[in-house]
Amino acid sequence: MTEGGPVVPDGIRETGPPRDLTAAESGMWLAFRDGSVYDLRHGDPVVDDPHGRHPWGPGRTVRARVVCWLLLDGPPALAGRVAALKLVGVRVTGSLDLAGGTVQPYVEMADCRFDDEILLPEAKFTTVRLENCAIPRLEAARLHTEGDLHLPRCRFARGIRLTDARIGTDLLLSQAVVRHDRHGRSLSADGMKVGQDLQADLLESHGELKLRSVEVGASLSLRGARLANPYARLALNAPQLTVGRALYLTPGGVGTAQLGGNTPARGIRVQPFECLGGVRLDDGRFGDSVDLRAARFTLTAEQELSLLRVQTPELRFLPVRPRRGRVVLSGARVVNLVDRAESWPGPGRLHMGGFCYENLVPQGPFTLEQRLEWLVAATPEYSPEPYELLAGVLRGGGEDEDAREVLLAKHRRRRETLPPAAKLWGYLQDIAVAYGYRPARAATWLAVLWAASTLLFSRSEPTPARAEEHPEWSPALFSLDLLLPVIDLGQATAWHLRGVWQWLAAVLILLGWVMATAVAAGATRLLGRH
Repeated sequence: MTEGGPVVPDGIRETGPPRDLTAAESGMWLAFRDGSVYDLRHGDPVVDDPHGRHPWGPGRTVRARVVCWLLLDGPPALAGRVAALKLVGVRVTGSLDLAGGTVQPYVEMADCRFDDEILLPEAKFTTVRLENCAIPRLEAARLHTEGDLHLPRCRFARGIRLTDARIGTDLLLSQAVVRHDRHGRSLSADGMKVGQDLQADLLESHGELKLRSVEVGASLSLRGARLANPYARLALNAPQLTVGRALYLTPGGVGTAQLGGNTPARGIRVQPFECLGGVRLDDGRFGDSVDLRAARFTLTAEQELSLLRVQTPELRFLPVRPRRGRVVLSGARVVNLVDRAESWPGPGRLHMGGFCYENLVPQGPFTLEQRLEWLVAATPEYSPEPYELLAGVLRGGGEDEDAREVLLAKHRRRRETLPPAAKLWGYLQDIAVAYGYRPARAATWLAVLWAASTLLFSRSEPTPARAEEHPEWSPALFSLDLLLPVIDLGQATAWHLRGVWQWLAAVLILLGWVMATAVAAGATRLLGRH
């Protein structure tokens, strides 16, 4: 060993096997030089379970500092071999401290038991694979790997820290069980960057899963995961998350050979994504989609499923409807909104101010009446923008009649916010021409008034304004002359009425002006839209 080199157990020489290693450590040393798997399992599943209570004695125990020596400054590989640490069924005592170190050998440990935490802050690896291991805590802030970091089926008693870590290719946490640390966090990974996929299918998280400002090059999969943090505000805290492809909070197949597959094979038991606690995905950017198919969110009245200002080409909002809590989509921008009527929460629990979408892709029946109820639920106070956006999307899809119904609903909703006089005028416009969206209704009203007034005036006895010169009395033309403003047919000025007939004529004139004004207002709206 050269001066200033790493501290190693007494008796370790740079050539030849160390003298003071235990039998288990000597076997590990030889397997490391050979690059072969060092397997200390007994063959009994109960005894070999790293998460069980069966004690593992000295025969399968190695010291953490010996493992560190092998990884940082271990012996050279045998001729024609590549040195690698491949352990199976080994107990590691002491803290495995590789902080700041550069580890060149390939590292793979399966079914191992660690008595103390693993310390990897600012360490550099090629690839690290820990599978089905019992680990008190993984401390790996600013960890760098050229390849994968695999932690499937591992159990962490006091959480994981990957703050500002750089994972070259994939981060795998599938089927891991992670309990919270003293800060209540199961995984702290703010600022982490993953080159390709982050797969956490069937993950079991007890505490806050914190992924602020994380960047994932491909997809982030939490299929079938169970996140629980019921006594705090958030179970998934991932604002400013950037994902190159898709975020999956969808069901996962239990026992599938290929975790992360898009759809579990027929006959495979499916486990839904479940979240007991709030979800925060604010300001996220997703290259393909955000998929919430069949997700189950259990929220308190104060907790939220928040997608504030999220941007994604497709939002698949297909979860089971949360019984409590709020859904926040304010400021979000999506191209395709894939949704189901039964997935949206009720009034007062949906916030969509500034939410923009270009296409609606309903899954299953979603009537226009239900879509209007959706808007009402999202706008406790009247706002015109959601109605105008929905009408524009429907019109763009060729559903002009539905678009007119949405705009009519907008005016009726606005009417309820007006003072009494304006509200009365609104009712008149609605009755007359449905705010201009049903102009044929004006002709119907005009025909009814004309027929009724003609019948009534046929029983009157008018006197001519000029005895020597006047047109022939015509109840039909007289009624039409009163109903049509501006147009003069010569009847209204040529004949005089007295008593109740005079009041009837005044009412007809007033109704004519109301009808004309309503038609003009409606026409202005129609011209304004086009």
